[in-house]
Amino acid sequence: MAEAPTSSSGGSVPRGRHAPPLEVRVEVQRKRLFEAAAAVFARVGYADASAEAIAREAGMSKATFYEHFSNKEECLIALFDDAAAIIMREMADNQRANRRESESYHEWIERGVRAFLGTLTQFPDASRTLLVEVVGAGPAALARRDRVFQLFAQLLYDDNKAVAPHYDAPNFASLEDTYAIVGAIAALVDRQLRHGVPEDPTDLEPVIERLFFGLLGQAAELADGGE
Repeated sequence: MAEAPTSSSGGSVPRGRHAPPLEVRVEVQRKRLFEAAAAVFARVGYADASAEAIAREAGMSKATFYEHFSNKEECLIALFDDAAAIIMREMADNQRANRRESESYHEWIERGVRAFLGTLTQFPDASRTLLVEVVGAGPAALARRDRVFQLFAQLLYDDNKAVAPHYDAPNFASLEDTYAIVGAIAALVDRQLRHGVPEDPTDLEPVIERLFFGLLGQAAELADGGE
């Protein structure tokens, strides 16, 4: 069978009666633009990225980019939402697996931290968008980042509240405790992504675990009336 013709956007798509529905083609284009934008932002940074560079990375025309986004800020915010959804979905899947396999709450946390860092390693460009490039993208992007951080903190807090009693483990003293953990993790991962420190992201595991158990230990002491 002959090769499918190449579209003006740079992708090979069937035409005529074999062409996919418009919404499918639009979704494919958007996915490729997201992948290209993440790669460009990671390579040159948000400030030096351009719509033209993103379109070129995706093998599309600049006009196609502007069919999806009005500018690179809108593209980054949409990419940020997509990256956040990917990370959260992976975390939820890993949590379900952890609940079946963990024999103690300590092991539950260890598995969760390891899975989280593994997800960041699996999606390095998306992770960099979430934690690094969004900082320089203006107030709207920063507001989105703040909301996602708050959501991550709420997920950690709710997960602890639901799971800890099954292991006779303590609960966090407040939602601010989990927000502190999210902020600390973001700073650690930001440094790793930008400077390669530590060289292996999994070296952050014991640091993050100490954050968890340090705050949980303090919460347990307070609950017992300790100083």
